[in-house]
Amino acid sequence: MNIIAVDDEELALAYLVRILGEAEPDCQIQPFLDPFDALQYVKSHPVDLAFLDVEMYGLNGIDLAKRFKDTQPDINIIFVTGFPDYAVDAFSLHASGYLLKPVSVESIHSEIAYLRNPIVKKTDKKIRVQTFGSFEVFNGSIPLEFSRIKSKELFAYLIDRKGAGSTTAELSAILWEDREYSISLQKQFQTIVSDMMKTLKSADADDVVIKKRNFISVDTSKIECDYYNFLNGDVRAINSYAGEYMSNYSWAEFTTGFLYRQIHE
Repeated sequence: MNIIAVDDEELALAYLVRILGEAEPDCQIQPFLDPFDALQYVKSHPVDLAFLDVEMYGLNGIDLAKRFKDTQPDINIIFVTGFPDYAVDAFSLHASGYLLKPVSVESIHSEIAYLRNPIVKKTDKKIRVQTFGSFEVFNGSIPLEFSRIKSKELFAYLIDRKGAGSTTAELSAILWEDREYSISLQKQFQTIVSDMMKTLKSADADDVVIKKRNFISVDTSKIECDYYNFLNGDVRAINSYAGEYMSNYSWAEFTTGFLYRQIHE
């Protein structure tokens, strides 16, 4: 579980972090004195639970929670404050809890036991891939941003191959249908590969790609994917398919046809 704690008073924050560490010793705890630093963190990292002071300079805890919810709707919020007056505002945000200072290990245990949004236990899956509809890649609930369109398309094609290896020539033909395979195109392809790997590395997921000499593939065991779940007979994945598969890419039509036959035969 990834927890953040935000309080603009240094001693109060240190105390909260210490009590959290005693209450949840196996969790990762990220402390923030500046609410704006916490907001930037939430925009780029999946967070399960946030403990927020209410009275903070520059951005109070209520407004900070609203911004957190805009970025990660399922984040659990527990307000920690010396003032009981904000309880109504807190629960209008569907907060998971409201603690008065000083907090204790017991009070934290009590609030965590009844979180509004259940925390999904982490698996060995590094990333989540959405293929039904448009193609998207997520680190937790945060979409990965590929800086090049073709880097994202390359990863999409590797996902479509379901772990089967593809050569540089094959992949280049997919990405640049109208260009002859040449040394300059090989160099351009390597740039695309490097950019793809950089994006995956930002999510600590670069090891989902396997590179061997002239072949590239993905390790499907490290990827949560609706298409793979569909093939494994997962009922939720099957029901989530509405007729579109990687609608961003024309080469995906073959798999779209395959999925159609699986549904209708």
